[in-house]
Amino acid sequence: MGTRSRIGLQLSDGSILSAYHHWDGYPEWLGRILTTHYDTYDKVAELIDGGDMSSCWTDSRWDNSSDGSYGPEYYSQRGEDCPPRRDSCIHEYLLEGEEYAYLYKNNEWICYHMHQYEDDVQPEIVTIPEGALAV
Repeated sequence: MGTRSRIGLQLSDGSILSAYHHWDGYPEWLGRILTTHYDTYDKVAELIDGGDMSSCWTDSRWDNSSDGSYGPEYYSQRGEDCPPRRDSCIHEYLLEGEEYAYLYKNNEWICYHMHQYEDDVQPEIVTIPEGALAV
């Protein structure tokens, strides 16, 4: 089962460019992957530029091939047209229905628990655990 999330990058004009991320979107996995492997503006921009994805850090490929290298598995690699989304502000960015939303802003990651299945609960900033994962 996927833990759906959105990965965003705040641009200089305050707008947010983002991509959907399907698997393991909780802070203990995706948050740690983002802080470990996507820790600069340029790396985040490159990740999001590929558009919506199944996972941002996997050695799996849609054609079942694997060369052992890790990176994103974009939906565009299987022929889908899922470009990044641009929202004008943080409010628009957080309106989508994913379970977690990540935002790279001022050279750091912020994680929002969206409380998607709870009525009348606003998004809450949660801590991303420290430490790199084994891979």
